[in-house]
Amino acid sequence: MLNILRKRAQSTLIQGMVLLIAVVFIFWGVGTNLDNNRNSIAQVNGREISIQDYQRAYDQAVERYRRQFGGQVPPGFFEGINLKGQVVGQLVQEELLRQGAAAMGLKISKEACRRKIEKMQAFNENGHFDLDRYKKVLSRNRLTPTSFEGGIRNEMLTSLVVDSIGSFAVQPETEIRRWLDFSGEEIKLVVKSVKSSDFEDNVKIKDAELSAWFEQHKKEYATEPKIRLKYLLFTPDKAMDQAPVTDDALKVRYENELERYRIPEQRHVRHILFKVSEQDDKQTVAKKKKEAEKVLALVNKGEDFAKLAQEYSEGPTKKNGGDLGFFPRGRMVKAFDDAVFSMQPGEVSSLVRTSFGFHIIKLEKIRPAKVRSFDEVKDELAETMRKEEAKGLAFKKSSAAYEEIMRAGSIDKYGKQKNVSVLQTGYFSRSRPPAGIVADPAFLNAAFKLGKGELSSLVELTNGYAILFIDDIQSSAVPSLVDVRDRVVKDYRRKKAVDLAREAADKELVKAKEQGKFSGKNIQETDYVKRGTQRIGSIPGEVIVDAFSLAPAMQLPEHPVVVGNVFYLYQVRDRRRNADAIDAKKKEQLKQQLAAAERNRLVTDWLADLQEKAEIWTNDSILQ
Repeated sequence: MLNILRKRAQSTLIQGMVLLIAVVFIFWGVGTNLDNNRNSIAQVNGREISIQDYQRAYDQAVERYRRQFGGQVPPGFFEGINLKGQVVGQLVQEELLRQGAAAMGLKISKEACRRKIEKMQAFNENGHFDLDRYKKVLSRNRLTPTSFEGGIRNEMLTSLVVDSIGSFAVQPETEIRRWLDFSGEEIKLVVKSVKSSDFEDNVKIKDAELSAWFEQHKKEYATEPKIRLKYLLFTPDKAMDQAPVTDDALKVRYENELERYRIPEQRHVRHILFKVSEQDDKQTVAKKKKEAEKVLALVNKGEDFAKLAQEYSEGPTKKNGGDLGFFPRGRMVKAFDDAVFSMQPGEVSSLVRTSFGFHIIKLEKIRPAKVRSFDEVKDELAETMRKEEAKGLAFKKSSAAYEEIMRAGSIDKYGKQKNVSVLQTGYFSRSRPPAGIVADPAFLNAAFKLGKGELSSLVELTNGYAILFIDDIQSSAVPSLVDVRDRVVKDYRRKKAVDLAREAADKELVKAKEQGKFSGKNIQETDYVKRGTQRIGSIPGEVIVDAFSLAPAMQLPEHPVVVGNVFYLYQVRDRRRNADAIDAKKKEQLKQQLAAAERNRLVTDWLADLQEKAEIWTNDSILQ
């Protein structure tokens, strides 16, 4: 229907229909097709989940994704991941959990919820709960005390259910031992690589075979469709002068967003790093620790920390004396962070072990937490508010223009009537758009969805709004082999080289099974490798994973491991159990991990059983 309207926008009849549709929406409203349950998104065993709860959860999910993408979510992303369905599923699961908890006699009192909220740092002022701050923070996040406290009770109830059901989890000592043996296994490998690039010169080009191959793959060489369009652009930049901001408005906004201007405590730190990886053996770790202890002794004798860092540190801050500058809590890995925020200015830590190695840390200075004053943020806040106001003005202007285009009958007639310049492009493909606003992903996405002679709806861009009209389309075309011969030869040679490399790798594997070893070039031998190692030099992790999957009695794989256009063959030379794998600390960590996995499994199975027995209805009309 929309396509018909856009194609026939100049028709007097269609213009009348547009007005009629607008009147119908104003007086009739949207969503009248819901019949019963029009205020519910779902029902679980007769208990309703309101549309308001759904909308709130959906908005929160959208906001989380926007933050992850830096404010600009790719077009069609939410539809692609079925966000609406995910949110409804989450709400149904939460309701099932509440009903299951009630059946078990579990509940969270208002008093317990109140105590938890009072302990939250976000609502504390000078170490004490502040009711005014609580209300302001909730208001800034578009939450009411009732909805927020309901969410906290749900979280507490979830934890209580998980703990209650998880208390049935049992981890036999034999299973822990089996996992310890599994995780502590190490292997030594001989790896041979067969690269397809080494076979490209062996590929002979025969015209008949090349032509046949091109016929099978010619769609891959088709040119992209191209479009030529006309458009109107409405940017906030042009409206900035029409968006004044008063001091009173700035102060109100500042007070409402005070939390945003809180700067946490920051600490200025130097460190000296002695690198140690998770894959290093006991001897290497002990050697590095000894080196670090010697330097720590020099620091404690009073030698200049920065000069020692320049001489001994193995980190990227070596050149500037180990200076990490100021940073807040939570920026560094936990062990490093805990050490820094337990020290006083001028103090030097003992050795601190992290996943990067051993650190010697010196705390230079503490910058206390503070709230940026109104005068400090006034100019940037005014700029933000002007941009927001200008964007609103741009939207109003573009909306009015769209209505006037519909009345005028075409974008060109609108331009002449209003003496407005209609912008026009030459032909371009999606992968090679003209520079500037046309290359905006939202612009391209909208443009390439339209057919010839179609007018777009209002398109929101990174910087403003646009209205597009497709003037012409050049369809995709398959070129002749003569026109793309060089490209086809290159692709054909690369593809056939892969086939030759596969044949060579298969033959080499058969030969190795007969002779018990590999021959030729591109052979590497590793030291003992731990399970889960991501890469060893040029040997990718896929080879290591495959090698650990072999039965203990086997040394060679059944087939080469293919990574890209390289075929890897390997031989397991030796296996051993790492003696370090069964120390008390690792055993306790593994016990906790296995227990957590078992608790999660029990809760998941419990919820699945509740869902299978439940009567669940969802309002599919809203989700479409």
